[in-house]
Amino acid sequence: MTRHLLLFGEGFTGKRLRAALEADGWQVTGTGRNAGKDKLAFDGTAPLPAAALAGVTHVVASIPPDDAGDPALRLHAEALANLPSLEWVCYLSTTGVYGNHDGAWVDETTPTAPTAARSQRRVLAEQAWLDWGKQAGKPVQVFRLAGIYGPGRSALERVQAPGAQSILKPGHAMGRIHVDDIVQIVRAGIAHPNAGPIFNCADDEPAQTADVLAYAAELLGIPAPPAVPFEEADLSAMARSFYADNRRVANGRIKRELGVALAYPTYREGLRAIYDATRR
Repeated sequence: MTRHLLLFGEGFTGKRLRAALEADGWQVTGTGRNAGKDKLAFDGTAPLPAAALAGVTHVVASIPPDDAGDPALRLHAEALANLPSLEWVCYLSTTGVYGNHDGAWVDETTPTAPTAARSQRRVLAEQAWLDWGKQAGKPVQVFRLAGIYGPGRSALERVQAPGAQSILKPGHAMGRIHVDDIVQIVRAGIAHPNAGPIFNCADDEPAQTADVLAYAAELLGIPAPPAVPFEEADLSAMARSFYADNRRVANGRIKRELGVALAYPTYREGLRAIYDATRR
């Protein structure tokens, strides 16, 4: 039987996942606000037609939840539960669910304590998917993603943008994960559907944003962006919220239970690979 992935919310990560799975012979159907080739329109107001679920063996849900929860689950809970071909479901969440720990390490046993409303909604969506899995008898895994970067969306682009600045907040660290490592983690989850059910997806070295931007500038042979103290920086409310939480995210479970060996264990390997690919 052909393995068929239904991807709710085919964004930056979803496109890389699609490419990897299709190269291995999978059928992949994504959703977006607008329909396209192998992409169904789904805006969270009406369920997909029943025919779209026929034969689906795996589901990845990555749409940000709204105040009413995850729209993919809200509108398809019964249909997915009754889908005999369905083998595994994955919910892509965020490490933002841990909230602020003043730079201390957190792992999957750390209680969630989100500070941002968007992360509070993620906690509710995670639990809703896990509860659904127990009721439906379907394996569900939750992957909590650190800051995602990859080709076309990395510090290499940021340091070249007009008005680039390096925010200084001593002691503040952020976790990151290369998009291709997310893809291999998801694939490891598919291979180990009964592991987990919750996994942190972050690299080995939480780092200050200023250090990451400085390394990107070094690769490009350009000056690092001017340093601006956090208190003086002109940031949007969204950007400022990312600096409100300070934590270091441990990633040992993906290695122990899923056998993952990160291709890009720190931002240096990841940025170097992106830079080398652009030069080629």
